[in-house]
Formats: sequence, C-alpha cells, structure tokens
Amino acid sequence: MANHKSAVKRVRQNEKRNEINRSNRSKLRTQIKKLRTALAGTDKTQSSELLNPTVSLIDKAVNKGLIHKNTAARHKSRLTKHVGNLA
Repeated sequence: MANHKSAVKRVRQNEKRNEINRSNRSKLRTQIKKLRTALAGTDKTQSSELLNPTVSLIDKAVNKGLIHKNTAARHKSRLTKHVGNLA
C-alpha cells in the first residue's frame, strides 16, 4: 500500500487511466473485428461503410497513445487494401 499522499493519488490516477485505456482499446478491437467480419463475408457495401469509422478510431488510438503510429499505419493500409480488393 502507498505510504505518501502523492503515491495514493498516483494510484487513483493510474486506476482511472487504466479503465479509460481498457475501454478505448476494447472499442478499437471491436471495430476492427466488425470490419474483418464484413470482409470475410465479402460484403462490399458494409465493408466500405465500416472502413471510415475504423480508420478514424485507429487514428484516435494513436493520439491517445494506445498504439504506435506505425502499427496504426499498418492496420489502416491492410484494411484499406482488403476493402479495395473486394470492389
């Protein structure tokens, strides 16, 4: 257990930040899975509709520090390529 006031506060902040990060990471993974499911079902219209919100969530995750910018670029590139191949 933390002994100093500042350490107790830091524990509280870490718990709050951890919950926010978990929520954001979960939203990101869910959105990517939805798009991949649409791609697996070869549904052109749904894949095209899901691409923009997914790319947006990936960019937001980079800004929040959830994922590295190169990881985000790789995800966006591959997903966009797969959607393009359907069309």
